Amino acid sequence: MTDRRLRIAVTAGDPAGIGPEIVAKALRERRLQRLGDVVVFAEGRTFDAACAAAGVPALPRVDSAAAAPSAGGPAVLVPVDAATVPADFELGRPSAWTGRVAATCVEHAARAALAREVDAVVTAPLAKVALQAAGVEFPGHTEMLASLAGVDSVAMMFVAKELRLTLATIHVALADVPRLLTADSLLEKMRLTRDALLHHAGIPSPRLAVLGLNPHAGESGMFGSEEVAVVGPAIQRARERGWRVEGPFPADAFFARQRRDFDGVLAMYHDQGLIPVKLLGGGQAVNVTLGLPFVRTSPDHGTAFDIAGRNVASAESLVAAAALAAEWSGGA
Repeated sequence: MTDRRLRIAVTAGDPAGIGPEIVAKALRERRLQRLGDVVVFAEGRTFDAACAAAGVPALPRVDSAAAAPSAGGPAVLVPVDAATVPADFELGRPSAWTGRVAATCVEHAARAALAREVDAVVTAPLAKVALQAAGVEFPGHTEMLASLAGVDSVAMMFVAKELRLTLATIHVALADVPRLLTADSLLEKMRLTRDALLHHAGIPSPRLAVLGLNPHAGESGMFGSEEVAVVGPAIQRARERGWRVEGPFPADAFFARQRRDFDGVLAMYHDQGLIPVKLLGGGQAVNVTLGLPFVRTSPDHGTAFDIAGRNVASAESLVAAAALAAEWSGGA
């Protein structure tokens, strides 16, 4: 841990969703400020409204994260210019404008991290439909951040209490998953997971479990060949490197019986991993992007447009994301 306080960038997400509300609530309770100096990236007018609704004074403005005061001062806002708020803007209704705001916030925060103006980035939820309407070429945070950072290899990990789970594939159709699974890609996801456990979680010799793709992990090829042709060879290559990797395990039984025996888990596709994460996380699971040159975390939930503006959204997952970002950046 350094002598100075950590500086944490927080993006407010889609302004029509619950992102601004949960950021404001976490600031009101000073749960973010206790972790470090907080720099919020948001569209100013809509974020001020969220703060007012939460009983938080409008944040002082700065032009950049580099200009933010340190030594435990109040959170500050870097207002993101995304043109005038449209006359028809309303909470709960995503649009091209809200998608542009969300993407611009992520871009500015990532650039601040790359310039070492902040130590970590915590992102409130954005909406893929709004990104698409805005003409953004990326389906979500993970792909956008990888492009901004100029890295070719990233992975999505979820941390839910003692469970740390990485996805081999993310936002793709289920029908495309078998084609996208290769021994090389699985080995790379194992590497990213192992590196994170070693260098951020502080686990000196992490033990990884790899799930199968098919029912019963293929039952020796009876229900699919991927375990024999792809997953098994990837595990063998990992072991040849000296990594502690086991599997493939049948996914249906693994989480009830064996998850506590491992430091990390590699799941083959989105729902295979996210169902147990959300069941076990109790509303406090955290999404982490592995492979970036800075720590980035996010809540495990979405924009919740259906409850935006009703003052019922919980900030728990956002606070958990910020706490993990601080921990993995060496500050907690």
